[in-house]
Amino acid sequence: MGFGFHFGFGLFGVVFTLMFLLVFGMFIVILVRNISEWSRNNNSPRLTVPAVVVAKRTNVTHHHHNHHTHHSTSYYVTFQVESGDRMELHMSGQEYGLLVEGDSGELTFQGTRYLGFKRQ
Repeated sequence: MGFGFHFGFGLFGVVFTLMFLLVFGMFIVILVRNISEWSRNNNSPRLTVPAVVVAKRTNVTHHHHNHHTHHSTSYYVTFQVESGDRMELHMSGQEYGLLVEGDSGELTFQGTRYLGFKRQ
């Protein structure tokens, strides 16, 4: 007998199993991170602080499926608070469209969750 796998897998079976475990493991890690962030946000205090909108950006992703293309856009705004610290928060496209770089006002957030901005 040689030095091989004798479980009926062969090389393809071993590679397939390893790839499946890798993808499944990545899925679990992402799920745990998202649940952890959600929990941290829920346990964080809701804060309202003076802030200025210093930058805006979007992230467009393209998904191809059966000769159809789907586009998805994520919206982010960077705020600077009185201490000079900056934070980038994810928000809806509707909220994003209402903000302009240089706007100053009161930012309300909870952890990394954007809750609102009132211009002064």
